[in-house]
Amino acid sequence: MDIVARAARTASLLAVGITAAFVPALTPAAATAAPEAAATGNPLRPYAQQKPHWQRCDARSPAAFQCATLEVPLDYGDPDGRRTTIAISRLKATSAVERRGVLLLNPGGPGGPGLRLPVDPALRISKEVRKRYDLIGFDPRGIGRSSPVGCGLTPGEQALEHPYRARTFAKDVRWARTVAAKCRAANGAVLRHLTTRNTARDMDVVRAVLGEKKISYLGFSYGTYLGAVYTRMFPRRADRFVLDSAADPARYGRGMFQAMAEGAEPAFTRWSGWAARRHAAHGLGTTPAEVRETFWDLVARADRTPLTVDGQPLTGDGIRAQRTRFFHVRKASAWVAGLKKAAENGKRSENGKRPGAPGVPGTPAVPGTPADNDTAAAWAVLCADTRASWPRDPERYRRDAIRDKARYPLSGDFASGIKPCAFWQPGSEPATEVGHAARALIVQNAWDPSTPLAGAQAMHRALRGSRMVTVAEGEGHIVNGTNSCADGAATRYLTTGRLPARDLTCRTD
Repeated sequence: MDIVARAARTASLLAVGITAAFVPALTPAAATAAPEAAATGNPLRPYAQQKPHWQRCDARSPAAFQCATLEVPLDYGDPDGRRTTIAISRLKATSAVERRGVLLLNPGGPGGPGLRLPVDPALRISKEVRKRYDLIGFDPRGIGRSSPVGCGLTPGEQALEHPYRARTFAKDVRWARTVAAKCRAANGAVLRHLTTRNTARDMDVVRAVLGEKKISYLGFSYGTYLGAVYTRMFPRRADRFVLDSAADPARYGRGMFQAMAEGAEPAFTRWSGWAARRHAAHGLGTTPAEVRETFWDLVARADRTPLTVDGQPLTGDGIRAQRTRFFHVRKASAWVAGLKKAAENGKRSENGKRPGAPGVPGTPAVPGTPADNDTAAAWAVLCADTRASWPRDPERYRRDAIRDKARYPLSGDFASGIKPCAFWQPGSEPATEVGHAARALIVQNAWDPSTPLAGAQAMHRALRGSRMVTVAEGEGHIVNGTNSCADGAATRYLTTGRLPARDLTCRTD
C-alpha cells in the first residue's frame, strides 16, 4: 500500500477509535547515466551477468507466473561490499512475434510490494499490451520478499499522522523519536541505503539481467516519482513510461502530506455544493454554507462526546481524519447523513463503516515479512530520500500544525504535525532533482485525494516532452481501470510509442 493510502488507512483507524518541499542539489553522479552495467571492467558487471533461476511463484498462481531473486549492492558506492536481495517476477508476453520488451510495474509507496502485480486482478492491462511486453513485478529493496526491514513497531506506533492538540503534542514528539530510534537500532546499517535512487539502480540491474537495452514502465502514486527518477538517472534506457496519479516531485517528502491537506479543502467545498443541491435526499442543508455548518457541528459534538460508529467511539478528530471521503461526493453525503442520524438518535450509524484505502493494486501484506514492514519501509525510504526537508526542532512542527489547522481545517494539522523523519539519520546521498526531458504519459483524476491534480501538473511541467491525460470530474486515487478514455491513451502509447499530440481531457465513464 502506498504511503498516502496508508495515511488514509491510519485516518480510518483513528476514526473508529483504534488509534487516535525539497529541491536538493543534483549530485555529480546524477548528471549523466551510469555506464552500462555489463561493460568490461565495470564493478557492476557481475550483477548484470546474473542468471535468474525462474520457478513458479506459488501453487495458487498461474504456472506461467514465475519468480526469481537477484543480488544487488546494498551500497552502489561499494559494489564489492554487502549485498541485498531483490525479488522479481515475470509473466511473459503472449505473442512471441509481437513482443517488444519488458514493462516494469510499481504499485507505489514507498513501501508497497509489487511482486504479484503481473497477476493482480486489480491491475488492468489490455490484451494488446500483454502481447507486446513481459510484465515484470518486483519488491523494492527492503520491502516484501526483498530483504524486508522491520523496526519492531507496535500497532499504535505504526500510525502515520496525528492530529494536533496542545495536551498531546509532547506524546506525539515521543512517538516520532521512538519510531526513528527503533528503526535505527534494528536496521542502522541498512536504512541510509533504502532510497529511491538505489531502487532505480536496482531496476537497471533488472534490465541488464533480463538482457534488455531499455525498459518500459507503469508506476502508480509514489511509483511515478520512482519512474521519473529512473528517467533522470538512466535517460537512454527509458522507453515508454506511464505515470498514473503523479506526485509533485518538488514536494516529495514533507510537502507530500501538506499537499494532501491543501487539496482536501476544494474537495470539501465541491462536496458541500453537491450535497446542498440534494438536500431532499440527505438532509444536510439547502445551501453549501448550511451543509458545512452541519458538518462542523458534528465535529464539535463528537469532540465533546464521541459518536458511536460501528460500535466504536468516533471523535471530532476522527471525523476530520476522513478527508479522503470528500473526494467522492455521493459516498461522503451518505456518510455524513449517517453521522447526523447517529448524533440525533444516539444510535449506531448505518453509513459509518470504515472505508478501505484508495485502490492501489498489488499491495497486500506479504506473508513471512515483519508485521511492520510496510510502515518501516515507508519511513525508511521517505526519510532517507528527503531528510533535509524535515526540520529538527519539534517546536517548528507545533507552529506549523497550528497554522495549517487554521488554513486547512479538515486535516492541516495532521499533515504538518511531527513525523519520525524529524529524527532520522541522513540518506546515503541527496535526492534527485526532477526537471528534465522525458517522453512520459501522465494520467490523473481531477479529484485525487492522495496525489492532487496540482501535483500531477507539476510533474508534467518537470518532465519536458511529457503529455498529460486528465479525467475531468474523475474521483479517487489511481486511474487505471476506471476510465476507458485514459486507459485507451495509455494502451496506444505503450503499443505504438506515440504520445498524444497534445494534452487530453477525458470525461468520466
